[in-house]
Amino acid sequence: MNIAVLLHGSGVYDGTEIHEAVLTLLAIEEAGHSYQCIAPNINQHHVINHLNGEEMDETRNVLIESARIARGDVLDVLDVKASDYDALLMPGGFGTAKNFTKWAFEGPDGAINSDIKALVLDFVRSTKTIGALCMSPTTVAKALQGTEYHAKLTVGSTQEPSPYDIGAISEGVNATGAQSEMKTVSEVAIDTELKIVTAPCYMMEASITQVRDNIAKAVKEVIRLASE
Repeated sequence: MNIAVLLHGSGVYDGTEIHEAVLTLLAIEEAGHSYQCIAPNINQHHVINHLNGEEMDETRNVLIESARIARGDVLDVLDVKASDYDALLMPGGFGTAKNFTKWAFEGPDGAINSDIKALVLDFVRSTKTIGALCMSPTTVAKALQGTEYHAKLTVGSTQEPSPYDIGAISEGVNATGAQSEMKTVSEVAIDTELKIVTAPCYMMEASITQVRDNIAKAVKEVIRLASE
């Protein structure tokens, strides 16, 4: 089984959450399958100094930054078709809500990159399985907004500690036409009809081992649905 892994830069505050990306690649390989990293050839919304959280006066490219995680082996999303893969996995990080959509700034009313929307829709319409981690379910929600597809998605739970406003983000997911579900870092949400698996990961207060286990569970379900 060959799984496309969609990256959006390198670094939690302006790109892909690196722990989630690496643990996703590891979980795929440990399950006996292969992966191909992919990313769009676009500029990041901005660049964040990860030491102090301040914006930096420079420009970085999402594809080039994603190559840091992929060890150089990353394809432009324009060269990717759902028919070439068995599933799509989307690690989290703020890049998904800054570079793919404008959710971080405008909530569910923000726009989505047209190439990312087309990619997600290609997988959904091809009945290929999608796994979205952390904040990435909001990108799935935006991609499906206005279509006949109404996915069941999770970005976490209000019943356990989170560094983010899970309630507000969940309401935003509902506003797109999707249906949000409350899940903890030990759980995943599974939309069996659309074959979409989502997991909270670092949307909740969690250790790296908890995130590892959450990703492994999500990857296991993605592989199961992709095998059916």
